[in-house]
Amino acid sequence: MQKLSLIILWLLFTLNLVAQKDFKQTIRGTVVDKYTQIPLIGATVILLESEPLTGTATDEQGNFRLEHIPVGRQGIKVSYIGYYPMSINNLLLSSGKELVLNIELEERVFVSEEVVIKFHHKKNKSINEMAVISARSFTVEETERYAGSWGDPARMVANFAGVMSVSDQQNEIIIRGNSPTGLLWRLDGIDIPNPNHFGSTGTTGGPVCMLNNNLLTNSDFFTGAFPAEYGNVLAGVFDLKMRTGNNEKREYMSQIGFNGFELGAEGPFSNKNKSSYLVNIRYATLEGFEALGMDIGTGSSMPQFKDISFKIDIPGTKYGRFSLFGLGGKSFIQLHDSKKDSTEWSYGLSGTDTDYGTDMGVTGLSHLFFFNEKTRLKTNLSVSGWRNHVKIDSISKSGNSPLPIYRSNIVEIKHTFSTHLRKKINPTNNVGAGMSYDVYHINYLDSSSNNGGKTFFVNTDSEGSFGLLQAYIQWQYKFSDHILFYSGLFSQLFLLNKDFVFEPRLGLKWNFSENQTISFGFGKHSQLQPRMSYFYQTLVDTLNNTYIQTNRNVELSKGNHIVLGYDYLFNGNLRLKLETYYQHLYNIPVLESRPEFSMLNAGEFFDLPTEDSLINTGTGKNYGLEITFERFFYKNYYFLITTSFYQSKYKGYDGIERNTAFNGNFVFNCLGGYEFKIGKYNALAINLKGVWAGGKRRLPISLEESVSNGWTTFDWEHAYNERFRDYLRIDARFSFKLNRKKVNHEWALDIQNITNHKNIFMEGYDPVRQRIKYDYQFGFFPMIFYRIQF
Repeated sequence: MQKLSLIILWLLFTLNLVAQKDFKQTIRGTVVDKYTQIPLIGATVILLESEPLTGTATDEQGNFRLEHIPVGRQGIKVSYIGYYPMSINNLLLSSGKELVLNIELEERVFVSEEVVIKFHHKKNKSINEMAVISARSFTVEETERYAGSWGDPARMVANFAGVMSVSDQQNEIIIRGNSPTGLLWRLDGIDIPNPNHFGSTGTTGGPVCMLNNNLLTNSDFFTGAFPAEYGNVLAGVFDLKMRTGNNEKREYMSQIGFNGFELGAEGPFSNKNKSSYLVNIRYATLEGFEALGMDIGTGSSMPQFKDISFKIDIPGTKYGRFSLFGLGGKSFIQLHDSKKDSTEWSYGLSGTDTDYGTDMGVTGLSHLFFFNEKTRLKTNLSVSGWRNHVKIDSISKSGNSPLPIYRSNIVEIKHTFSTHLRKKINPTNNVGAGMSYDVYHINYLDSSSNNGGKTFFVNTDSEGSFGLLQAYIQWQYKFSDHILFYSGLFSQLFLLNKDFVFEPRLGLKWNFSENQTISFGFGKHSQLQPRMSYFYQTLVDTLNNTYIQTNRNVELSKGNHIVLGYDYLFNGNLRLKLETYYQHLYNIPVLESRPEFSMLNAGEFFDLPTEDSLINTGTGKNYGLEITFERFFYKNYYFLITTSFYQSKYKGYDGIERNTAFNGNFVFNCLGGYEFKIGKYNALAINLKGVWAGGKRRLPISLEESVSNGWTTFDWEHAYNERFRDYLRIDARFSFKLNRKKVNHEWALDIQNITNHKNIFMEGYDPVRQRIKYDYQFGFFPMIFYRIQF
């Protein structure tokens, strides 16, 4: 208490010192056409509520600059002849960093009537103009503002309707009852591997995201009926954008928190051109939380991870614009049950000593070329790599040395070429087309033993290459400023087994009144199985140890999405949104030897099933209703209330309909916050979040058979019939932002699960103690955070 009192007194003293100072900063950026990205010359930019009126116009590159603007919350209005004007409110201007904006204006079909479009209208839409339904943009500030988000985009979107987290320890998300393996990650137009530390083979999440929110800008999130440019995906899409560095002055950042210790830098390469760099490095600091006696959910096991992100941008050359980005990370943990007590998390690995590590990296080179003011071509070259290495030994009940039971070393390298053409024929017609070609180089080695390592069953031992070819074309037609029609075609060819699909996409949006919109979307979609699944082997001759690959001809999983939406804007800051959907899933891999099995349940644990002899006869369906009631951040406060009611069913080989592992039936989120202005330039924010959701579906364990076999044996006959008790959690975030001359500080305290409610994550069999035990989600867990920008 004495230390806390001293800190409070110091803060009050500091505030008193800075209260009389007048801190100013610069707002600048670029204004472009939303579809073509062509700079708009002569667009007017006005600072709202300025006295006298402060404004400027964009130059021949579409750039604008507003200097000597007081720090704090500001707003601007941007207008251009023939385009919808846009007002952007509640921009956060800090003393330690310039505010650089990329503003996209949408061209109007008719210009005879007076129409005003404000920022909050745009906020509930996607950045991608082709999307008409089940899409939303989000800001970097939202990933920090929402309690429980940890600055992680995946944890943040779990607050949106139709989305639920798999677990507190992971950021994998369930979208409309689909497996988390159905999520696509895209960064700057390039499909990337799982960008999370400790992600298992074929999964899409992990405990900590490598995509640092300090490097991202406004991005899109999709939950169904995607535009044709997104392929090889069934559940949802993260279309993330990495911002460019400041091309006029050097700026630096440092922060420390649960996600690690970070350092960042950005700035111009020289004063002669507009090229810039942006780089951020991070190193895990979880040992500090352990030293403070905080349980981070891994017991005595200490996660180790580090990552780096960068972007180099070279605009304005006669050959077009070039950019180079990179992202990479390494992670490792030892989950040794021999060093734990019986109450610690086992991650489903009770009675074993496990060494687990992942490495991931991607780098991409992009070239953007404008043929004219209506046509542009973007071409990407990228290479990505991913490695997962696992070693599991069983613990002997007699105290003897551990016995080997599992070994895995999985390596994938992907080379990608893609190109995308965009053309605006006129204000009513926009068209786009593109293609991509992926070449995978794989080295899979995965084996397990049931007799203490005397013999190993080889799940896969494969090395080679294969390709994936994708192409699309799409067209948007605006009947008027109020009615929009979208159509598209997507196709892909999996060269490993020559599996080919052809998929139509449709969308319609009708603004039938000033504040009401009806939307409709339909799409056929498909997705490869986790790539390693194609190489699993079947033992056909135990005497000669002969295997054959029985999954090589497994086809893509497929689905039809139908979505209907209604959006009502009560006023400039309050809206109600309803969406109802139906998804028919088919061609799903199942097993004759285990009729209850379906790949629709892949991803319920930390790894994926290693099944051979898969056949595409399974089906599934998801349907539900989503309700969003939201007040956008305005006059210092906001709230977001989302409710989802849904069903998620599947049929295995036996044709019996069952609940999927992800059928929680309902999710209710309620979050909000208020920002108190302290002094002239500083702010204290309080944010709260509550979640009430249906518990996870149980895959029961047969204790009698597990004791007899010596390992976990599931009761598949009763799979997913019951749920664990409902999930309940309340989080809070308190933050304070302090502006000084050319530097700003931010302190935050995140408290997860304030009530310390015990939410069950999974049950497992403990072979040492021969009993069933439960692993729980996060309990009460405070996290501190500090950031400085200068």
